[in-house]
Amino acid sequence: MQKRTLGTNGPIVSAIGLGCMGMSHAYGLPKDKQEMTAVLRHAVEAGITFFDTAEMYGPFTNEELLGEALVPFRNQVTIATKFGFDLTSGHTPGTMPGVNSRPEHIRDVVEASLKRLKSETIDLLYQHRVDPAVPIEDVAGTVKELIAEGKVKYFGLSEASAKTIRRAHAVQKVTVLQSEYSLWWRQIESEILPTLEELGIALVPYSPLGRGFLTGTFNASTSFGAGDFRGALPRFTAEVMKANQSVIDRIAAIGKRHDASPAQVALAWVLAQRPWIVPIPGTTKAARIDENIAAVSLTLSADEIEEIGAAGATAQGARYPEQLEAKTNL
Repeated sequence: MQKRTLGTNGPIVSAIGLGCMGMSHAYGLPKDKQEMTAVLRHAVEAGITFFDTAEMYGPFTNEELLGEALVPFRNQVTIATKFGFDLTSGHTPGTMPGVNSRPEHIRDVVEASLKRLKSETIDLLYQHRVDPAVPIEDVAGTVKELIAEGKVKYFGLSEASAKTIRRAHAVQKVTVLQSEYSLWWRQIESEILPTLEELGIALVPYSPLGRGFLTGTFNASTSFGAGDFRGALPRFTAEVMKANQSVIDRIAAIGKRHDASPAQVALAWVLAQRPWIVPIPGTTKAARIDENIAAVSLTLSADEIEEIGAAGATAQGARYPEQLEAKTNL
């Protein structure tokens, strides 16, 4: 497995990580704990050293899953988790709970996450979403204190604007930004990516496979089961999936030149954008982990990278309902 460094001062991790949300949250009913433990351990054995979770996933059960499954490998892996939502009153699937990044809440979340992860230190701690009610300087200052106390190693932001990134970075070095990025969601390219490059911050794209659409396994007749929030997303209506089929057709055609799957082409495109990008595709299947890892060795030509990007630029549909999109890039 090839390695990449998270930021200028961060840990060295596998070039592709594993997003673990879908094991417990958002994509249907929670998966069997024993089966997911086997999948997580397979990922380590296959060379993945970077795992992504959050207190919100479950809530709480995803952190517990990783904490137990990865105990034998704790010194070999980097686990990222997140604070920033108010989960005290629960929330309706398909909606986003309220945010809470008050300093005292951050500290409470960290203590609880440490217990669930069975660890003395959180490797990478993200603010899950920006809280407009709490100055980002206060958030960064709290994490800085936690780093000094040895409870956190590195600080990250998620879905933050360039302005917020700069303000936070001035107080405590931001090692990683996690934001959605794929060949069909590229809004961070104009302002965010140059900011990250300037400041020496890594990008960890979530949903690098378009929440599964870029694998080529969905089409206009696909229906989503209970608990799968994709059924509420604009890009997963039958009409929009039909319109975006041309994107899949194009990357599938390029994949045939390399004996590669659409998913591998989509991941190789993301990896080719910058050497400091580490995507975290999610899956609940060991075979998909192996497929995703193989994308690291897929070399695309400059013309193919341009062709893939052009295909992705034609994608239609919003990624979130309007009320959810309004809570990002603050």
